[in-house]
Amino acid sequence: MWRCESSRSHTTIAKYAQYQASSFQESLREENEKKGHKDHSDNESTSSDNVGRRRKGPFKTIKFGTNIDFSDEKKWKLQLHELSKLPAFARVVSAGNLLSHVGHIILGMNTVQLYMKVPGSRTPGHQENNNFCSVNINIGPGDCEWFAVPESYWGAMNDFCEKNNINFLMGSWWPNLEDLYEANVPVYRFIQRPGDLVWINAGTVHWVQAIGWCNNIAWNVGPLTAYQYKLAVERYEWNKLQSVKSIVPMIHLSWNMARNIKVSDPKLFEMIKKCFATWLQNLLRFFLHTSNRIQEIVWHGRGKDEPAHYCSICEVEVFDLLFVTSESNSRKTYVVHCQDCARKGSANLENFVVLEQYKMEDLMQVYDQFTLVSTIYVARYIYKTN
Repeated sequence: MWRCESSRSHTTIAKYAQYQASSFQESLREENEKKGHKDHSDNESTSSDNVGRRRKGPFKTIKFGTNIDFSDEKKWKLQLHELSKLPAFARVVSAGNLLSHVGHIILGMNTVQLYMKVPGSRTPGHQENNNFCSVNINIGPGDCEWFAVPESYWGAMNDFCEKNNINFLMGSWWPNLEDLYEANVPVYRFIQRPGDLVWINAGTVHWVQAIGWCNNIAWNVGPLTAYQYKLAVERYEWNKLQSVKSIVPMIHLSWNMARNIKVSDPKLFEMIKKCFATWLQNLLRFFLHTSNRIQEIVWHGRGKDEPAHYCSICEVEVFDLLFVTSESNSRKTYVVHCQDCARKGSANLENFVVLEQYKMEDLMQVYDQFTLVSTIYVARYIYKTN
């Protein structure tokens, strides 16, 4: 079955840990009952029949503790400090990690999350948000089993989901391995022991199940490479077509990259520059052809650590120009719309106020100052930053 359904609820770490421990103790009792049956087969026959009947009964529901937030640096200071011992490419925060330049927290991506598991706990098939890489460490004591398919086969995986009436991006699915083998889709399958770190490369399709009782920590990483940036932007655009929110605000991130990072890779530089040119053209087109129809354009600016904004209707990223209704502006609630959704509500945008977060002159300056540099300069820059 490709469909993999589950229900959601909320609990605490303490309560789940109690459930995890009791699950382990119950398993030990069952093992002892089996051993007792072997040693005393005549006396224990009735008891063993009951155990057998229990196993043949309806499937037991298991609980999987997911997405436990470790973003509080004061509460988890000692634990998070341990992760600074990792090499720079795998760290939660690093000058060479694109997600460290978003400028605000994206829970589970540029922060650490904990996953608490009992045997059978499954993470269904998926690619990471916006095709970023991910790091996963098994704390133990049990093992995890991983399945992975290279990024270039994600289209084939999407086709399988469509055949089974499942949404590839938003649905919950667990691939049938025989289907993949028959279609010549290569599958990597391996065991993650306690202490093992798994690196999931950009765009890799993967799914995971717990073999034993274990706890894992995970976060995302964005290597400063053309490959990573290309896949992130491609998924950003694909998400728009599929009406799916991009958790990583790629426009916002790209401008921050231009301000913070020195780029020496010509391919990466060309991609970023090309994206900038497209976004600037859209802004200029608005000011040339639409701004005179707007009731009001108000300088709004940006606050420190202010998250990127998304349209309240279609959830597309809204950069620089925030369209809010006159009523929303007067109440200071600032319910943001993108230009397309604003036009659907008011064709001439007469009921909207535009809040401007960046001056066009400043964006043009960032664009002009973003230049390709030598690898020697970048090496010195990263060394000093770290």
